[in-house]
Amino acid sequence: MSEETKSLTLNPQLEAFQKNLLTKYDTANLSVKKGQTLFVGSSLIEIFPIEKWEEEGKVEFSHYIYNRAVRATTTAFLLEHIDSQIFNLEPSKIFINIGTNDIGFEVPEDEFLTNYDKIMSEIADKLPDTEVYVMRYYPINTVDFGHDTDEKTLFETRSNEKFQTASDKIDKIAQKHNFHFIDVNAGLSDENGNLKKELTIDGAHLNPAGYAIVLENLKKYLEA
Repeated sequence: MSEETKSLTLNPQLEAFQKNLLTKYDTANLSVKKGQTLFVGSSLIEIFPIEKWEEEGKVEFSHYIYNRAVRATTTAFLLEHIDSQIFNLEPSKIFINIGTNDIGFEVPEDEFLTNYDKIMSEIADKLPDTEVYVMRYYPINTVDFGHDTDEKTLFETRSNEKFQTASDKIDKIAQKHNFHFIDVNAGLSDENGNLKKELTIDGAHLNPAGYAIVLENLKKYLEA
C-alpha cells in the first residue's frame, strides 16, 4: 500500500468532504434538466471549472454541462455512488475520466479494469441512448515536480507510462461497449511527453490554462 493510500484512508476530513459533496449533488439533481451533458470522474474532472465558466458566460453550448466528479475517488467509489453521479441526471452525453487513483492507490489491475467494465456495462444497460466518451488520461510531470514531500507522495506510484498503458486497456473496454474513446490531450505535453509545467498546479492536476486547452479539444465532441 502506498503512503498516499494510507494517508487518504486515515483522512476523516476528506471523507467528510466527499460525503458533503455527494449530498450537494443529490440536492442539485432534484432540479437538473434531463438530457444534458455530464462530466464525471475524480479530481481531474472535479476541478475542471466548466460549470463556473458556463455560469460566467465564458462558454456556451447547446447542452448544459453538469460536473459530478469527486476528488480522491476510484472506480469502486463511482460504482457505489453511480446514481448520484450519473443516473439521476439522465444525461444525453457522458464524459468520464476515472481510475488514475486506482493506479496511484495500487488497486490490483484486474479489479480496477473489472470495475471500469462494470461502470460501462451499467451505463449501457440503463442509458442505452446516451453517448459515452471515455477519456484518455492526461499526462503528468515528474520532472519539474515531485521534489518536496507532498509531491513525492503524489508521484510515488504514478507515471506517464502507467497511465497511458492503462488508457490503452480502457480503450479496448470502451470498444467492447461501443463507446467513444477520446484523446483530448493535444497541446498538454512538452517535447518529452511530460505535462507542460505552465499548465499544472502540482505536476498531476491541470490549472485553468490547461483546462482551457482540454476544453478546446473537447468542443468537437461536445457539439457532435
